[in-house]
Amino acid sequence: MSRHDDIKLLRINYLRGPNMWTYRPVLETWLDLGGLEEHPSHLIPGFTERLCKRLPALEEHHCGVGERGGFLQRLTEGTWMGHVLEHVVIELLNLAGMPTGFGQTRSTSRHGVYRMVFRARDEQVARSALAQGHALLMATINGEDFDVAVAVETIRGKLDDCYLGPSTAAIVAAATDRRIPHIRLNDGNLVQLGYGGRQRRIWTAETDMTSAIAEGIARDKDLTKDLLKAVGVPVPAGQAVETAAQAWDVAQDLGLPVVVKPSDGNHGRGVTLDLRQQADVEAAFHLADKEGSEVLVESYIPGMEHRLLVVGGQVVAAARGEEAWIVGDGTHTVIQLIDLQINTDPRRGTTEDFPLNRIDIVGDAVVLLDLQRQGLAGDAVPEAGRRVLIQRNGNVAIDCTAQIHPEVAHAVSLAVRTVGLDIAGVDLVTSDIARPLSETGGAIVEVNAGPGLLMHLKPAEGMPQPVGQAIIDHLFAEDESGRIPIVGVAGSRGTAQIARLVAWLLHLNGRHVGLACGDGLFLGTRRVERKPSATWAASHRLLMNRAVDAVVVENGAGTILGDGLAYDRCQVGVVTDMGRVPELDSHDVQTEDQLFKVLRTQVDVVLSDGVAVLNADEPKVAEMAPLSDGEVILYALDGAADGGNAALAEHRARDGRCVFLQGGAAVLAQGSAETPGANVDALRGRFQAAGLEIAAESVLAAVATAWAMGISPELISAGLDTFVPELPQ
Repeated sequence: MSRHDDIKLLRINYLRGPNMWTYRPVLETWLDLGGLEEHPSHLIPGFTERLCKRLPALEEHHCGVGERGGFLQRLTEGTWMGHVLEHVVIELLNLAGMPTGFGQTRSTSRHGVYRMVFRARDEQVARSALAQGHALLMATINGEDFDVAVAVETIRGKLDDCYLGPSTAAIVAAATDRRIPHIRLNDGNLVQLGYGGRQRRIWTAETDMTSAIAEGIARDKDLTKDLLKAVGVPVPAGQAVETAAQAWDVAQDLGLPVVVKPSDGNHGRGVTLDLRQQADVEAAFHLADKEGSEVLVESYIPGMEHRLLVVGGQVVAAARGEEAWIVGDGTHTVIQLIDLQINTDPRRGTTEDFPLNRIDIVGDAVVLLDLQRQGLAGDAVPEAGRRVLIQRNGNVAIDCTAQIHPEVAHAVSLAVRTVGLDIAGVDLVTSDIARPLSETGGAIVEVNAGPGLLMHLKPAEGMPQPVGQAIIDHLFAEDESGRIPIVGVAGSRGTAQIARLVAWLLHLNGRHVGLACGDGLFLGTRRVERKPSATWAASHRLLMNRAVDAVVVENGAGTILGDGLAYDRCQVGVVTDMGRVPELDSHDVQTEDQLFKVLRTQVDVVLSDGVAVLNADEPKVAEMAPLSDGEVILYALDGAADGGNAALAEHRARDGRCVFLQGGAAVLAQGSAETPGANVDALRGRFQAAGLEIAAESVLAAVATAWAMGISPELISAGLDTFVPELPQ
């Protein structure tokens, strides 16, 4: 079989916001099939069989047929390799743990060149999937070997490196369910929820409401215990010690058995339980001393370890631990038995995707000490039938939320309020969480800031708990969306002037406005950057600014094609015209219908309680009206009842809102009612006096947008009268 040349990846572009393809980020790739343009799937002998053997789940892809097996039908009938690459990449992402359902492949004006896009939550993960999918496809076309497992593991590795951790991802998913937007602020788990002045921030399970003082208290376990004891919360008796000898003295004073642990450690590191011998206590001291700044010796509380999650003063989830044991067989060593009897549990793994960790005793001094106390070591062979305790704690993953006794919940909530945390994980030891601590002799042993959520999201046993939703409900009231009013202005004529006028009117209406347009970047009335800022990056910066409570953004077709919109939804979306701009050629947008698909993006993202403002003098723009999820306001120069703009007349007949020019002034109309508005000619005269020009249609667009934002006709009129055109720079 002759070898086919590789498909060329001409251009790879990450669209970070809503775009002409979809509401969500995508990776767009321009492909040159070369000679493969003449070899669709059904003309390459054995190709479909080889591909389906490597990726059996392709059978589940519906494709355009709309049912299971649809893509296989397309392969059999014959489809081009750009389309095949789309499905290969999607399937690799599915196998790597980032389910992806969206993809499209479209031809361009160049023979054999296609634009292929697929859903991409993270750019680096998407690029890795594209590279692996490309290599897999070419190997399959040419009948060459390819290791799919290695490709999937490569993508999964990039996913682990780049994507949000499971706790953060759960909170972000809960925000998305409530239509609260989010922005990732770093390569880790710092995430902004909401926009501008209505945003909140999380860092894993910490929030911008989490007190630094409370965090400091929680890190100091001795101080935490003193505070809890003062308010009547049961805690184990204990004392800080400085030497191993002192640890044994305190242990005897408290009464054996005891626990030795670091005062400011975490994740159970350096914690040794149920110590009864001097040698064990002293050895445990040295382990704890390596993990924290101070060592505590405490009374041992019998019972099972529990972790309770408290959010906003309420216990929202609880998980119980279990001890890890092996049973000797007289043949295998302790290490071998751990692998055979414990680590084979499918719930155990090395990543955060698993509710339980694999046990590796080589690097775990606490486990080795427990073995030593039982007269064993890692290479020892326990006799047949002997039960050996391997791990006392660290296996908290059995959901017991429904079993919590109200008095236990009250004590835990009080403990968290006493420390001062808004979100906390409370470590509790008791023999039965369904009974009061006064009956079981249980006690709270730790209160932790920034708790992990995985044990509640993916318990080894029991029901997952909606802890992400609980945190979002804590951060945002039921009627809050985290959104601020956003106005997007798309088109090619006068868009910067429209944006400037709208920002001025919002400023007069009491808003602290951020403006990104071709004239620069503005905060309120102050221009903070003079360079053209009608860009994704400039708009994004405004959405991150806590001082901003309204944003106006100029979006050219080039910005939408190159980056997508900076926001997911907007209050008002304005489209002015269908004029061509130079950037369109490089994106192969050559017809009015193609440009329509680009500019409609601005209308597609209008909120259901928002407004699309459209130029009725441009028929193609007026055709976008049905695409708006919200209301529509049309504007046009001629609003005469007879012989005026037909689209305007029809919209008014349906009781729609319209703005038009009459006698040099803007008229705001709804149905048969008309309200005289701003003096358009006077404003244009002031522009001309300053050596500038502004079209009447641009002023009407600004008036319509301000009206859509709920600004009164009187303030709109006064605002245009006081707007000062800038002199040419």
